[in-house]
Amino acid sequence: MRLLLSNDDGVHAPGLEILARVLGQDAELDIVAPDRNRSGASNSLTLDRPLEAHHHKNGFIGINGTPTDCVHLGTSAVFNAAPDMVVSGINCGGNLGDDVIYSGTVAAAMEGRHLQLPPIAVSSVSSNPQHYDTAAEVVRQLIKDIRNLILAPRTVLNINVPDLPLDQIKGIHVTRLGHRSLADSPVESIDPRGALRYWISGVGVAEDCGPGTDFFAVKSGYVSITPINIDMTQYSGMDNVGNWLEELT
Repeated sequence: MRLLLSNDDGVHAPGLEILARVLGQDAELDIVAPDRNRSGASNSLTLDRPLEAHHHKNGFIGINGTPTDCVHLGTSAVFNAAPDMVVSGINCGGNLGDDVIYSGTVAAAMEGRHLQLPPIAVSSVSSNPQHYDTAAEVVRQLIKDIRNLILAPRTVLNINVPDLPLDQIKGIHVTRLGHRSLADSPVESIDPRGALRYWISGVGVAEDCGPGTDFFAVKSGYVSITPINIDMTQYSGMDNVGNWLEELT
């Protein structure tokens, strides 16, 4: 199997290095990632300037762009062969619930949605992970049997792993996305030249986090796997919108 690895924490991130070391035991790897931390970049593409690829001594390629840029180039330009699937991570911090809207980790995986096998986004649920190797081994074991997984086209597997030693992981739960409350207001600050600046605040607290959600699984010591469908259509609302339009005419 040929895997394309990427992330949003940057080409020098420890999570990417450990993921490559573990997955490289069983697969051929191509590795391309942003040249710096691009967390929160979501699915953005760089369209206002050309991109540059820097080849590092360890074989990784750094791109001066977004995670989506990296996978876009990795699947079509900078390598000689197309990969079978994309694995994005290991992210420093969870991508739970509404986080997937903003996550560059998830976005990088999404850009591999047209490949032969379903892409994976993997995150370690800690602001300072000590057990990246656990998340890497979980992904390694899942990929071994990934060809037997039947999913709808363009489905992404969003995986969140508690930051625990592997032998303390209780198991794996299939989950739905939970939801967070509204994030705190931006924080104002004055720069040295007297200009007003704003810092985006942290994410909101988990609000919809009961049994069956990704939040609940990882808090309980389980790996969370959530299949994410790229089709964002709210089918249950189509009749309501249609009826509303009829009443307007």
